[in-house]
This record gives sequence, C-alpha cells and structure tokens, in this order.
Amino acid sequence: MKRTALAVIAVLALAGCGNDKAPVASDQNSDKSPLAEYMGDGFVNSSGGGFRVATRAGGAQQPSEEDLAKQRKVEDATAACMKAAGFEYVAVPPEQNAKGKFSDAFNLPPDKFAQQYGYGISTIDWSKAGDDDTNPNTKIRKALSPAAQKAYDKALNGPNASGNGAILIQGGSDGGPNSSGQQDLGCRGKAVKQVYGDDAGKNIDFKKFQSLFKDIEALQKRIDSDQRVVDATTAWTDCMADAGHAGFKKVSDPRDQIQQKLDALTGTQPPAKGGPAKTLTGPPSFDKVDAAKLSDLRKSEIELAVADQKCKAKGYDDAYKKVQYEQEKEFVDQHKAELEAYRDETANR
Repeated sequence: MKRTALAVIAVLALAGCGNDKAPVASDQNSDKSPLAEYMGDGFVNSSGGGFRVATRAGGAQQPSEEDLAKQRKVEDATAACMKAAGFEYVAVPPEQNAKGKFSDAFNLPPDKFAQQYGYGISTIDWSKAGDDDTNPNTKIRKALSPAAQKAYDKALNGPNASGNGAILIQGGSDGGPNSSGQQDLGCRGKAVKQVYGDDAGKNIDFKKFQSLFKDIEALQKRIDSDQRVVDATTAWTDCMADAGHAGFKKVSDPRDQIQQKLDALTGTQPPAKGGPAKTLTGPPSFDKVDAAKLSDLRKSEIELAVADQKCKAKGYDDAYKKVQYEQEKEFVDQHKAELEAYRDETANR
C-alpha cells in the first residue's frame, strides 16, 4: 500500500522525463513492462512521451485484509485528531473508497476511452478527482465557509494542502522533490505515521537515485531512436496527416498540443526547464474557464485522440512495445542492483 501511495512523489522525481499535470488516463490499461516490476504500481513507459508514474483509479492492486485493517486505523486516528482540532471528520471504511470517481473511464478499452474522453486532459476536471458526494466528509467540508474550508484543509492535510487534497511540494534545484526534512501533512499524515511508523512520514531521498533516473532518461532516448520505432513513427505521422492532422512529428505532440491549449485557457504556466526550484501543484480547476472555449477544446481533443489511437493501432503500438520490452529487459539486467535498491526503498515507506 505504501509503495503505491508514493507514486505522486516518484512522478516528481521523474519530472525531467515527463511533466504532465493530469494523470495519464489513456495509459492506464497498460500491462507491466520489465522496468515497471521495479519502479512500482502505475509506472508506465508512454510511447513517445517519456516515462510517467500514474495511479490507476481505485489502486493498482487489491489490498490485503492487513492493509484494510491498517487503513481503518488511519481513518479512526484521523477522526480523533480532527476532533481535537475542532473539526468534524467521519472515519470512512476503506471498502467504501474502493471505486475511484473515474474508474469506469479507466477501465474502458483505449479506443472507447478516446471516443469519450480523448486523452483525458480537457475532458476530465482532475481537480475534482477527490470529490465524492457519497463521502460524508465531502458534505461536511462543503457546508463550511471558504475561510473555514481552508482551516479544515490545513488541519486535515497540512498547510501545503489544496482544496482537492493535493499537496504542494517544493521542488529542489535538481528538478526533483526536496527530500530534506519532513512535510507537515496534518491529521492524515500524523495518523499514517501513527499506524505505519516513523518512516511513513518521511520523504524518500531521491537524490541517491538521480543516476538511475538519468539512466532511465537515456533508455527512453535509445528506445525512441531505434530504427524500428523511427520507421513506425514516420508511418504514424503519415497516417495522422491522411486523417487531417498534419504536422505532428513526435507521438507525444498531439497530447502536448491539447495540454498547451488547456494551459492557455486556465492561465497555467508550465514549469521552465532548468529554471529555479518550483512548487508543483495538482491540476487546475475548470470552474473559471470559458465554457464555450472549453467545449470546443474538448471536441477537438476527442477528434484528435481518436485519429491518434487509430493510427497507433495500425502498427506503431506493436513496434514500440517490442522495442521497449527488449530494451527494458536489457536495462534491468544491467541495473538490477540499483533497481532493487529503489524498489526496496519505496517498499519500506
């Protein structure tokens, strides 16, 4: 359970390999590659788009009874802490949270997902992923004044929490998360530490894995430059042009184009490469976005994603996966000790 929970931290450490603001929805049905066996649940090598860590809605694996028992203890401890802080919080059984808000979307086949959600960028308001009207605590929070909501969020998740439960994490100068000290994660963090021990509240020192992350970036470049992938990419580009979407040279370009357009609508500034330390937050809300422009973007996203998916399915996906698995298997053989160290470090959190 702890290893899965660390996915949000791991994606920051891999920010240089892919810095998406929203979960990689259309990649969620990917099976585990050789490298994913070591990097943890939700690690996916997205063709043409770098390596990403994302969590499947509802979790990547079924929790054991021991895990469920510990989650119940965390909820009970959170409720007690919130009560002491002057707030009402209802301990929610983990079984009630088994199904994520967008789990039905995640379980769709790639072509069906594209038809309904495109890439899941502008079509899903990820800032509301944590909203659940069946959860009594959602109703409790919504009944509070704006000022009281901020105080509630701070008590529950610490001073760096946003309203949707996302934690603001100050990045380090090397582009990864700043692992010095401990984050104040409020009552929830205290409860997790109480149940799982002191290590649960500590960030992993990702600096000692920087060499591994750089090697993974180099691996990605080798996969992309393999002649089989280059030829498949050319065929994909031609297919996209025939479908009325000319000009894309990299497989990641269509997704990036939609993300950039959404950034423009929401006023989100993408992080500058090689810039100073930055604060990474959860996805922006669509509440104040021009509804007509958002509707147009969603239509264009779905149209583009459908064409993209069809063109990839004509040969690119198979070619890429063959090269990916070959290269990753070789990489695992050469970096086994480092990968086992990373796996063990994350498993112990």
